[in-house]
Amino acid sequence: MNMPDYPKVLFKNRKPNRIATLDEYRASGGYEATERFIGGRVSPKEVTRLVDESGLRGRGGAGFPAGKKWSAVADDAAFPRYLAANADEMEPGTFKDRVLIHADPHCIIEGMLLCGYAFSASKAFLFIRPSYDSSAAILEAELENARKAGYLGKNILGTDYSFDIIVHRSGGRYICGEGSALLNAIMGKRPNPTKPPPYPTEKGLWGRPTVVNNVETLANVPHILRNGPEWFKGIAPSSGGEGTKIYCISGKVNSPGAVELPMGTRLSEIIEEHCGGMPAGSEFKACLPGGASTQFMTPEHYDIRMDFGSLKTVGHRLGTAAIMVFDQKTCLVAATLNLMQFFARESCGWCTPCREGLPYMRDLLWKIEHGEGREEFIPLLKDMCKKVWNAYCALAPGAAEPVISLLTFFEDEVREHISRKGCPFHAQAGH
Repeated sequence: MNMPDYPKVLFKNRKPNRIATLDEYRASGGYEATERFIGGRVSPKEVTRLVDESGLRGRGGAGFPAGKKWSAVADDAAFPRYLAANADEMEPGTFKDRVLIHADPHCIIEGMLLCGYAFSASKAFLFIRPSYDSSAAILEAELENARKAGYLGKNILGTDYSFDIIVHRSGGRYICGEGSALLNAIMGKRPNPTKPPPYPTEKGLWGRPTVVNNVETLANVPHILRNGPEWFKGIAPSSGGEGTKIYCISGKVNSPGAVELPMGTRLSEIIEEHCGGMPAGSEFKACLPGGASTQFMTPEHYDIRMDFGSLKTVGHRLGTAAIMVFDQKTCLVAATLNLMQFFARESCGWCTPCREGLPYMRDLLWKIEHGEGREEFIPLLKDMCKKVWNAYCALAPGAAEPVISLLTFFEDEVREHISRKGCPFHAQAGH
């Protein structure tokens, strides 16, 4: 198979079974942007302008323009200012941040440094979950190497700019990946979400201006500043999907994993060319295009471009670009139940729609899957999918997305479970 050969940006220094060293990162152009912009005393506003012009959007799920978020820190905002880099990554099927850390940690470190410079932050916290212990150890070691090289700490490159990064080893839980809950966790508070106003860029950590970005977002920054916004926009095949994207592919494909491709690469190409296709005897039934909190996407969109705009046009979300592939032999009721068990467990319990609604939906799905389902469960589930949108944060609405699409595109499959008083897929498999 002649696989399309696309230029690598974030993975260009990726090595088998080891990280890229500081020297290898520098040999590939690493820290050139730091020397040019910070060492050359270029205005921080110019850094923000170039990132905004590049069209870089958040890679953690929401897709908010990075430059606009940075510019939300007012010129007269209080000091000190902070950056929080999110590597919590507890969304099922999402593992891009871990792979990136284990491939080229210095592109994250330099990206955090340049972001901090853009809005005059003095300290950053890299928030990482407890099961990523090896990732945290890598970052701690490479941060020390960056300090020794003069890229972190006091008076970076002989300038008056000082900045340092601390690895914050989280106590865990999915809710900690939500921006405001993450900030509460760093401060040692219960990680419940909070609603703006004020926004974190006004009052975040300890009441000071704070920017929260995903680590993949930040890793793009050195490349944008070194090569220019037009270069970044030119990587993608269509507008509205600038740069590259790390797609995480799991499920019914021959070669699952994390692949870096131009933003907007077609789903069919990702599966067939970069993941070795589906196993013999498998046919594409559906996928979750952007992680566990997105809707099942059906075969009619098999050739869609995987970028923010293209998916939004057909009522879907790119999310984290974690593509979970299901074939015709997969029970989507069981798959949805599996996801709902996760979301119900991970609710922080702060608000009633999430705390009570998700276990209720999980129990209805469990009964349908295990032969205790009734027809009235279908309208009950549809009603609950609407009610959880009254939750305090996006966890519960996100959890409802697979359920909504199950009942929209695969209601016949749900009804078959009810009429046969059990899972037809288990019966086919001889269970």
